Amino acid sequence: MTPEPRSEKPPAANTAALTAFENARPRLTGLAYRMLGSWAEAEDVVQDAWPRWSTVADSGIDNAEAYLTTMVTRLALTTLDSARVRREHYVGPWLPEPVDTRADPTLGAERAEALDLATLLLLERLSGPERAAVVLREAFDYDYPTLAETLGTTEAAARQLVSRGRRALDGPRRTRASDAEHHRLLTAFVAAAQGGDLAALESILTPDAVAISDGGGVVSAARRPVHGADNVARFVLGVLEKFGNGVRSVPVMANGDAAFLAVTDDADAHPIALWSLDIAAGGVRGVHIVRAPDKLARFARSALSQNGGLSGHL
Repeated sequence: MTPEPRSEKPPAANTAALTAFENARPRLTGLAYRMLGSWAEAEDVVQDAWPRWSTVADSGIDNAEAYLTTMVTRLALTTLDSARVRREHYVGPWLPEPVDTRADPTLGAERAEALDLATLLLLERLSGPERAAVVLREAFDYDYPTLAETLGTTEAAARQLVSRGRRALDGPRRTRASDAEHHRLLTAFVAAAQGGDLAALESILTPDAVAISDGGGVVSAARRPVHGADNVARFVLGVLEKFGNGVRSVPVMANGDAAFLAVTDDADAHPIALWSLDIAAGGVRGVHIVRAPDKLARFARSALSQNGGLSGHL
């Protein structure tokens, strides 16, 4: 999306402002997305920063990217407040909007932290300032003086925000599986689900596993999270039995992790659901099924074009 207003031949100052803004846009969008869990809202926040930036860009700002990061962080905090009010009335569980990280491999960040769907979901537990502090520290490697300046607080307060945020996340996040273990558990999960093997599926899940499906009140989805390995295993097999006919699955990369996009088995390849697993060292601890059409549309367009119609099975 191109910032507005833009003339065919903008003044030199505006040209420089636009160049600085466009150079920073991927990073800014990645920041806003991590804070909001919605790519659409992130793009809106970054776009809202343009008119503000265009009015101050020629006023002697030394570090355009730092200034824009502060501006977008504060706009995202305001948006987060209204988003949380809306989510109080959301029909059923809410899951973050997935992004295709084959098309957007870095999302404007030097590091991949605070990007996977499971972590974005956990970030919902934090206050706005805690969330911003954790994202800026973990995903963008901000030092504490810069973090304090961005958040408009003291360095000591910034350290406390990061510390509180990490404590709230570290317990639920636990230890991530190694790449080899992640692949083994993913393969075993798919095999058990495809084969309808309840016992094998349950053995892969952690005892406190949770399944969450997000239909946004538009399509059929469980209205509450499903807890416990046995219940989750039965739920997964029930969903596949109910919705699996006439559907094929496409291996994709969602938020940096392997996932499966279920689409209709016809020329239209209409997206039905995105399946994503939260895999820890001890097993699969979360099954996330995004079915809300507005969250699938953008992802599906990008993922299917990247995959070129490659099909798999789930």
